[in-house]
Amino acid sequence: MTLTEPIRIEGDDRGRIYEYVETHGAVDRNRAREALFPADPPGSAQHARAFRHNVALLKRDGYLEEDDDGTLRIAIDIEETGEEFTIEDVDVTIRAARQEDLSGIVGAMRQVVEEMTYIEAESVADELDHENVLLRHNEFESRLFFVATVDGDVVGWAHLHLPNLEKLGHTAELTVGVLEEYRGMGIGNQLLDRALEWARANDLEKVYQSVPSTNEDAIEFFEDRDWKIEAVRDDHYKLDDEYIDEVMMAIDL
Repeated sequence: MTLTEPIRIEGDDRGRIYEYVETHGAVDRNRAREALFPADPPGSAQHARAFRHNVALLKRDGYLEEDDDGTLRIAIDIEETGEEFTIEDVDVTIRAARQEDLSGIVGAMRQVVEEMTYIEAESVADELDHENVLLRHNEFESRLFFVATVDGDVVGWAHLHLPNLEKLGHTAELTVGVLEEYRGMGIGNQLLDRALEWARANDLEKVYQSVPSTNEDAIEFFEDRDWKIEAVRDDHYKLDDEYIDEVMMAIDL
């Protein structure tokens, strides 16, 4: 299932199962069954069969996938193979993120936000904290992440948000960041390339983002990579009683 495809699940029971897994990120199948198809008699065996049958159909149709330990997740068509490179004796892996990366991504976002003004990343981190779910694909929105890891720890991220609206279906909003200790090593480039590569492969035409005018390093980073400033909204942010412009940037794919 690709994130640019609309959700078309037949059957109320299948819809309930998908929604439960999608809003939990990763869930044990027995926990999902007990929550959605209680095993209390009468009819407990019938409920168990109904759950098993509908999960099988959701997996067949590419909506769910199941780990060897029985963990259910939404199935997203993203190349999960990691790309590894070494720079300055540091081994870095760039890969698609999974639910288990949520705390590492939020932590990286919080640290980057503390170091520089990055309103959009702060907003995404707050949303992740509230939902406790990393990847989303429902009738309203889709969301995916790529991460850079060192020794298994998240040191950077790239995030794409896709509004599931026909008029905006050709676009995605991006945030990207790298911990200060790992900047200048090409990790940001790798993350950005991986995100834009996915966007192109899924027929998106434009990726955009907003950056406070005070974040001059970020603006320069994106301009050096052919992003264009499309507009500036005067005094859009107010931080510590100071008004700051919003720089709206985009790249055509």
